[in-house]
Amino acid sequence: MTAQLTTGWREKGIRSVWLAAALVAASSVVFILGYLILTSLPIFFETGFAGFFFSTNWNPTGSTPSFGIAALLIDTLLVTFGAMLFAVPLGLTAAVFLAYLAPQKLRDIVKPAIELLAGIPSVVYGFFGMIVLCSFLQQTLDMPSGFSWLAASILLGIMALPTIVSVSEDALFAVPKDYNEASLGLGATRWQTISRVLVPAAASGISAAVILGMGRAIGETMAVMMVAGNAAVIPSPIWDVLSPVRTLTATLGIELAEVASGSMHYYALFGVAAVLLAITLGVNLISVWITKRIKTGRPLVSMPAAARRILIICGMLIAFTAGIVILGIGPTLLAAALLAGYFLLRDRVSHKVAERAAFGVIYAGTALVVVTLIIILADIFIHGLPAISWEFLTTAPRDLGREGGIFPAIVGTLQLVGGAILLALPVGIGAAVYLNEYSADTFLTRLLRTGNDLLAGTPSIVFGVFGFAFLVIFLGWGVCLLAGMICLALMILPTIIKTTEEALRSVSPSLREASFGLGATRWQTIKNVVLPSAAPGILTGTILSLGRAAGETAPIMFTAVVFSKRFISPDLFEPVMSLPFHLYVLSTSVPGAQTQQYGTAVVLICLVLLIYLGAILLRTHFRNKLT
Repeated sequence: MTAQLTTGWREKGIRSVWLAAALVAASSVVFILGYLILTSLPIFFETGFAGFFFSTNWNPTGSTPSFGIAALLIDTLLVTFGAMLFAVPLGLTAAVFLAYLAPQKLRDIVKPAIELLAGIPSVVYGFFGMIVLCSFLQQTLDMPSGFSWLAASILLGIMALPTIVSVSEDALFAVPKDYNEASLGLGATRWQTISRVLVPAAASGISAAVILGMGRAIGETMAVMMVAGNAAVIPSPIWDVLSPVRTLTATLGIELAEVASGSMHYYALFGVAAVLLAITLGVNLISVWITKRIKTGRPLVSMPAAARRILIICGMLIAFTAGIVILGIGPTLLAAALLAGYFLLRDRVSHKVAERAAFGVIYAGTALVVVTLIIILADIFIHGLPAISWEFLTTAPRDLGREGGIFPAIVGTLQLVGGAILLALPVGIGAAVYLNEYSADTFLTRLLRTGNDLLAGTPSIVFGVFGFAFLVIFLGWGVCLLAGMICLALMILPTIIKTTEEALRSVSPSLREASFGLGATRWQTIKNVVLPSAAPGILTGTILSLGRAAGETAPIMFTAVVFSKRFISPDLFEPVMSLPFHLYVLSTSVPGAQTQQYGTAVVLICLVLLIYLGAILLRTHFRNKLT
């Protein structure tokens, strides 16, 4: 009897521990948002709500400081809009190609290649944009400088492509095969089946992909900060894509490190961070809602056909008006004419001609995505490999990084990533165990999963802002290794939870039933049966999180890193160097260091790719061991 009571109390205690772990993600996003809003309150008392949101004058260091963020908001929306114009058509064509047109062998090559775009650190994109893209735009368009809205949108579009392609391809692939067979059986061509049956059937999933891509673009910091020109002005005219702009994230990245703590400028920046987080949380809530509607098989909107037609007409009018405002009358009329011509001629042109033309566009779009990856990697490796030497990899930098090596940056990156995993892994696994093994589909479970999704969608710069205010200043830690570890741990925690939960869900229920039948308790079953079976998936998610943490700059630039440090220290309360931040400073502040810039970019990409390769090898090893 005593043993049974002890076992019961032990089970309850373990369940409580896992529940506490699951609460970390949900409570973290609430705490971060609340702390940002609380810290930003003085700016609203100073300027008023209208003065902060609707004034277009952002000049916090002027003789008469002004803190209006309207221009920053508009610039953020313009850059995101331009990125979606670039990414959505290309992403959808690539997704259609992978889902319906690509042979299996070619698909096995193209899909990982496109997904590789997601593994390139954002600071490397920014470096490529500064050196190659902006120079190309400057020479091609005869601009005084290539740093512009156009450059930022192109770069963010490239960065959003893997998300849009992957989610859209999953949605297209999930459409029941019966739809395809029924359409072909009725005499429709392959293109008619794809365009009029399969793509509309996957519209909800494609919408979620676009919204996730938007969230990725809105929350990006380093790349847009390095190529957008960073002028807090509204383009005049509004469709001037060659104008420099400044986004919300770039404003935080540029100004937070230099601001005086407790000044009105300081509070204004926290207001910017709170607005940014609110926007991204809203975007992610919409994405979560769409995903849930898809899983339950319900339409996104239920309304009568007449109301739907009115909504479509209103949407077209709004899009036409927005096009005139943003692009001008001429380009908007041309786009409208081309669209109308397509709908008028699509049923009059030979089906074979239409199919060949459509497939040609799809092949060309997919090829452009792959070629973009090749160009980025080829440029970096061709210019960077000559810089790689034993001295470069094993010595400290000299002459502001123009000479010497990057060894302290490599070690500092590994320290940050290793510490982040040590902090996030137990919490992430514990949260996933509670959500999958201990809890049914209750309100609390849904709330915890939503909190985890929102934490996953939080921009990386927000983690840096929060860490700077709470860990560095409020707790008095200063810029140090531990603060960076915690920020990175919070950032990768949702990925660990999600991948671990998927791995646990994939374990056969019969294994649990057999264990229970032999008299094992729930925790004994989880520890001895479920977790070992799920180990490959857990390890894969863990190492993918390592790769993401290794390439991040924004969460650590205010909390953990310095540009130059000759000696390596294990002290958690000392700052460290890191490869992403080192590349950023070399690229933006140290002239005459292009060889070192390219060499650092090569090492950073190789480090991330080696981490991803380690994930594949470990997963294969454990799968072979289990079989």
